[in-house]
Amino acid sequence: MSETAQHNSVDASVAHPGTIEPRADFGDVRAEFQALVSSSGVYVRRVRAKIALTGSDRVRWLNGMVTNNIRDLEPGRGVYAFLLNPQGHILGDLYAYNRGESLLVDTDQAQVEKILAVFDKYIIMDDVEVANISDQWSAIGITGLKSREALQAAGFGVPELKPLQCVEITWQQTSVTLVRGDSSQVESFELWLAPGDTERVYEALTKAGAKPVGTRVLELLRIAAGIPRYGVDIRERDLPQETEQERALNFSKGCYVGQEIVERIRSRGQVRRKFTGFEIAGQLPAGGSKIQVEGKEVGEITSAASLPTAAGERRLALGYIRREVAIPGKQVEAGGSAATVANLPFPEMFK
Repeated sequence: MSETAQHNSVDASVAHPGTIEPRADFGDVRAEFQALVSSSGVYVRRVRAKIALTGSDRVRWLNGMVTNNIRDLEPGRGVYAFLLNPQGHILGDLYAYNRGESLLVDTDQAQVEKILAVFDKYIIMDDVEVANISDQWSAIGITGLKSREALQAAGFGVPELKPLQCVEITWQQTSVTLVRGDSSQVESFELWLAPGDTERVYEALTKAGAKPVGTRVLELLRIAAGIPRYGVDIRERDLPQETEQERALNFSKGCYVGQEIVERIRSRGQVRRKFTGFEIAGQLPAGGSKIQVEGKEVGEITSAASLPTAAGERRLALGYIRREVAIPGKQVEAGGSAATVANLPFPEMFK
């Protein structure tokens, strides 16, 4: 690993001139949630880290490190992937983008040191340079049915983009990378830009009609969409197929760290448990609460939230359950509350 990668670690609490600090909420969680679902909500993403990979071996090397196909990734396109240990357990998750002269890895700030350490371990004689460039970038997210309209009203040219496709644009003499999100439930975009331009772009989007939303509501949206979060719903003890995140896996790309275990699971048909959703009819269970059927433990809750939908509060949870009882509509008990197994994403949350 280069000296830049070793010493350019970013403290997420460090602010840059012109940046805006995320807030938990803006006083009306119900309105903020509805903006994300049916209109447009704008937010600052300070929890994401950016890692640049350069060098002539970067594509071959990263392709041998993660579960998805980097080798055939076209410029301007990205994929979601897992980083595994040799036993097939998940060390982290990330998005990887082909930026032409470099690869860009986007991950949670909480994972960056671990991922850098794993990268450093596996770069031996490879021509690969790794640099944590998080302090060079800020990110603004905008989500909702009218997010594209809000971007256009603020003066951004928004071309037709496929999920995880990014394009360089210029807005009022400011260079911005526009990235389309990969949620199939609600359209979303991110704007990657220099930290000093954050406030100006954020204000332009709010003036164009996007509602400021906080981190609390983003967590509610994540649960509603059934998206697992590493460190909460995905842990190092979990296997890729247990998470139900098939979008992270490519079975024809060739060898990578942990690939033998992933392929063995695929060839044998399935794993014993799966990640799924639960409708809660009582007090919300805490993370780690056991799921039981007739007094027998069959799983655990990893996330739970009460969502302020237009039709009223809905108590939802995410977690793992044994496959033989993972039947939508199946009645179970979760942390002492009655619960019903549900498909992900939760039905009717985005209608």
